[in-house]
Amino acid sequence: MYYYEVLPRDQSFFSEKLLTYSYPENIQKNTVVKISLKSKIVLGVVIKKTTKPKFLTNNIIELCSGLIPLPDETIKLISWIHGYYPGPIGSLLNMFLPSQLLINSKKLIVDTTTNNNFSSMGDESPEITKDQSHALKIINESKSYLLHGDTGTGKTRVYIELAKKSLNNKLSSLILTPEISLTPQLAAEFEKFFGNRVIINHSKISPKEKLRNWLRVLNDTEGLVVLGPRSSLFMPFKKLGLVVVDESHESSYKQEQSPHYQTNRVASILAKIYKSVFVLGSATPTITDYYLAKTKAVPIIRMTNLAIKSKNGPISKEIIDIKDKNNFSKSIILSDRLIHCIEEALANNEQSLLFLNRRGTSRVILCENCGWQALCPNCDTPLIYHDDDFEARCHICAFKQKPSTNCPDCNSDKIIFRGYGTKTLMTEVNKLFPNARVRRFDNDNGKKDSLEQNYYSVKSGETDIIVGTQTLIKGLDLPKLSVVGVVIAESALSFPDYTATETTYQQINQVLGRIGRGHRNGIAIIQAYNPKNGAIQDAVKLDYEDFYSSEIKERETYGYPPFCQVLKLTCLKSSSKIAENFSNKLIAEIISSGISVTISGPVPSFYAKVDKKFQYQIIVRSNDRSNLIKIIKLLPSGWNYDIDPINLL
Repeated sequence: MYYYEVLPRDQSFFSEKLLTYSYPENIQKNTVVKISLKSKIVLGVVIKKTTKPKFLTNNIIELCSGLIPLPDETIKLISWIHGYYPGPIGSLLNMFLPSQLLINSKKLIVDTTTNNNFSSMGDESPEITKDQSHALKIINESKSYLLHGDTGTGKTRVYIELAKKSLNNKLSSLILTPEISLTPQLAAEFEKFFGNRVIINHSKISPKEKLRNWLRVLNDTEGLVVLGPRSSLFMPFKKLGLVVVDESHESSYKQEQSPHYQTNRVASILAKIYKSVFVLGSATPTITDYYLAKTKAVPIIRMTNLAIKSKNGPISKEIIDIKDKNNFSKSIILSDRLIHCIEEALANNEQSLLFLNRRGTSRVILCENCGWQALCPNCDTPLIYHDDDFEARCHICAFKQKPSTNCPDCNSDKIIFRGYGTKTLMTEVNKLFPNARVRRFDNDNGKKDSLEQNYYSVKSGETDIIVGTQTLIKGLDLPKLSVVGVVIAESALSFPDYTATETTYQQINQVLGRIGRGHRNGIAIIQAYNPKNGAIQDAVKLDYEDFYSSEIKERETYGYPPFCQVLKLTCLKSSSKIAENFSNKLIAEIISSGISVTISGPVPSFYAKVDKKFQYQIIVRSNDRSNLIKIIKLLPSGWNYDIDPINLL
């Protein structure tokens, strides 16, 4: 009988020590097996052989037959994540092993078919530009690079050429994208060159297809191109020559549940483990990534020239003052100038895009007589009115109800709806342009109405006016688009957080990047309450250096990342007073522990009420990450934590 230390794949496994199991045959390390754990059958990974323990052991039930052991690099990544982003190691393994292995372990069919003639594909693509050629000359060894390329300069082509180089050496490439909605466009570009060597991996594909993709990567010997969102980090690559994080500034790269990882950081470690080329690509790099690149001598590769040669001049940009009501004689939402530009686009059979980062119909429901406001009973936040379903909804906990017709406080029937979101905007657009084909894309869309499902019809011009939130501004290339309207430029600035200015700059810069890509002339209309705001001005001028210079000084002055590391602690209690006392008790314990950190709080969270309970938060800052890890390990029951949070709301 042989004995093995096994890491279980189960969220109930919290122990720092591995479990010991027995088996009558010799098993290779990193083999995936089935084991019993607390009366359940779960997957596990054999980490190493050990000696016979003094206690009785359970037998390994069976090996996942037909499955080769996981690469050593995969185990190294699991170990690093567990140390850097503390959490139950059993749940961490959920990210690495598909659940279908437990069901289909005896019926594993591995498709290793590949098309090795990829080098002859994509021959009709445009010539590589000087900027692209310059970038490829610099990216010539296995280390990290920041590809700071303006929208339309052809970062994707650089990724393709780098992937081609990896495949020539029988190495795989990992191309990460922040949103599933961007996958079809990116996949189409890569499939032109690499055919069926491209694997598309994301949460919307079936479990069966996920398993098939996972097995194909595990068994691959010729090299593949894996394309998808952050979950693709955990594919079992044998050999990996390239790791790319495209649109690396996007907040969706942050995992909000345990283990709370930041994709950019994990991707850099993955590349380091495999000795791969690592590229962060963005038109608007995060302040933190840009600062770290500058201080750690990571090459910053600048691309400013359009990839598509065009006779069109630069796009025209105009900022409209929302406060001046003379600009809004035809609509209270869209300025006269923006309406005129949309009319011209329609006459020329061109598209317009209207960006408003607010969902719903009305943002506030209140009584004009006494001031009562409709709030979520669970979260104490304003309910958002959605007129298509005649519902008032909470965008935090999904509570919904029919809106009141009479005030519950004074019984007045003077219930009014104020503020507006994308649904109101779409209603207004339909009224102003009754013959136009209008579509809305935001998180209220069902699957069949999502941008992912309708990308090709939108790209072909079957939609005249596109309305939506930030899902529209991430890397889309729409050849018929000629007009972009930013309905309210300051929407992100309304949040009281140190990242609000950065988010504002990124959103405006990215939405302006949907036009001026060499396809046709374009015009952007930016509607703002404060046209002279620095972030808005820098975004319109595409002046990243000025924006960065101003913002990094602010961060340093007030001690925010990248000048420290942050831990956000939250608790939920039945009353505000109990939450405050509970928080003060924890602060006292942290202080008495002697761990050197800076503590802010306790204060009510931005979302002060969640699921009928009161939420308080504590912000802990330190220059030494190990101090934050120590605090996580001493947290008593009742506390949630987020290390490296994307904001402090």
